[in-house]
Amino acid sequence: MPTSVYNLFDEPWIPVRWASGTPRVGPHAHPERVGLRDLLLRSGDIATLAIADPPAHSALLRILYALTARVTGLDEVRPGDWAARRLDILDAGQLPREGINTYTDRYRHRFFLYDTEGNRPWMQDARLAEQCDANNTAGVNKLIVTRPAGNTHAWFRHGSDARPDLPTAAEAVLNLLVWHYYGPSGRCSAREVNGVKTASTTAGPLRTALSYHPEGNTLFETLLAGLIQPEQTVQREEDPCPWEWEELPDPDEAPRLPSGPCSRLTACSQHALLLVPDEKNPELVRDAYITWAYRAGRIPRDDNYLIWQVSQQGNRYPRPADSRRALWRDLDALLLKEPPGTAQPRRPKVFEYASEVSEELQVRALGFEQEGQAKDMQFVDAATPPVLGFVEEKAHATAPAVGRMRQLGELHGRRLERAVKRAWAEYTDDAKAKGDTWAAEAAARYWPAAETEFWSRFHRLDRTDQEPSAGLDPAAARAAFLRLAIDAYETVTASITRTQRGAKAVSNARIELFGGVRKKAANAQAA
Repeated sequence: MPTSVYNLFDEPWIPVRWASGTPRVGPHAHPERVGLRDLLLRSGDIATLAIADPPAHSALLRILYALTARVTGLDEVRPGDWAARRLDILDAGQLPREGINTYTDRYRHRFFLYDTEGNRPWMQDARLAEQCDANNTAGVNKLIVTRPAGNTHAWFRHGSDARPDLPTAAEAVLNLLVWHYYGPSGRCSAREVNGVKTASTTAGPLRTALSYHPEGNTLFETLLAGLIQPEQTVQREEDPCPWEWEELPDPDEAPRLPSGPCSRLTACSQHALLLVPDEKNPELVRDAYITWAYRAGRIPRDDNYLIWQVSQQGNRYPRPADSRRALWRDLDALLLKEPPGTAQPRRPKVFEYASEVSEELQVRALGFEQEGQAKDMQFVDAATPPVLGFVEEKAHATAPAVGRMRQLGELHGRRLERAVKRAWAEYTDDAKAKGDTWAAEAAARYWPAAETEFWSRFHRLDRTDQEPSAGLDPAAARAAFLRLAIDAYETVTASITRTQRGAKAVSNARIELFGGVRKKAANAQAA
């Protein structure tokens, strides 16, 4: 097969949504998919990526951040002031055409999805064809993360490993990226290197994590807002992306450590993959090899788009993706330099720089609720209204008020859970009864209402620093969240209040909504 079959700079593989006002039909209509070159050149006309799977969206954004840094020269601090240079590009309204053309000309040969001549297919390792068993590949059902593979249950569709539906090249590329960033640890396909065959891999750098991205009115704004100022010592020649490597790394050696923003964005994968095209139609992928990239050692997890916090054992870890947790509950950890909490959360580093692009940026959270080893559960995709004008550096009084509202919402959510569980335990006369069903129903009623209350008060905050506490009335906010907790409690427990025993249990447990019995009062009563 010739090398020039499918080049990712040219082929339309990235789904996009165009900005309002662009034609939808006719000879000048914008396509539903674009290649990397058109995406960079026309990012000012694109509203956002239209990728259905959040982990693929998150992974591709990191690739695009790196490419944006390269074509703009913002991958290094020098020459001149980095922030000023970024604002100059913002004022121009588009990424520099000359930079895009220069980079494309230099590295176009490294962006072929299938590369039988140069043996450097994009983000793949051609050596797997020799180092892995061709009769025991992972297969395309394993590659596509939404499909059942092997003996796993079929939730959304049925499929057969023996006769799978072949994915398109565009679908395969996005899932290739999901594996690089969110791939599981544990057993994988065997790979033989230097006479030693092993079949164990380490988890991807974003596995289980929730990723936070500033998002503008156009993809152009989004890409500029997602850039992070490099350290003074970073030089682009020493900060390569995988497609810029002169040679593929030795799998027997420890992985090279990221030395700057571009390698940190793109070169932290612990997995090696190779796509096999269909012989009759290169638009389809027939098979896939998926295995380990490094036999020993691990690239430290360090990503600038995650909320990092500290466990009780003192270990640093990213805040996990949780499909049940609304995004507003993380907002103070995104706006404050040092948000409160015993976990010592630290906001993603990207938000130190994003608000310089625009104060009207919103935040999009993208992730994959997973277990650390193999189990995948649910995608996470959520967005806030424009919030980055409220970062602590821009509005000193507003950001703490946001934190206070979040704390009040969380406080009454926890109290509600304790109250319904206690009511259930007293009603059933079983101290070990968990009351999980009631707790889930109460949460389903409280949290959506609390989110509405939060955003209603958020939009009324004063951003001028003229009002004390940004105009927040803590007592009124506390009362509002308490009212929502009471309403949920009364609704959930109503079914048992018709009996004396049930009414007593509900009445006794109600005090948990107000913080429970104070220890001093309880001790005095006992005495």
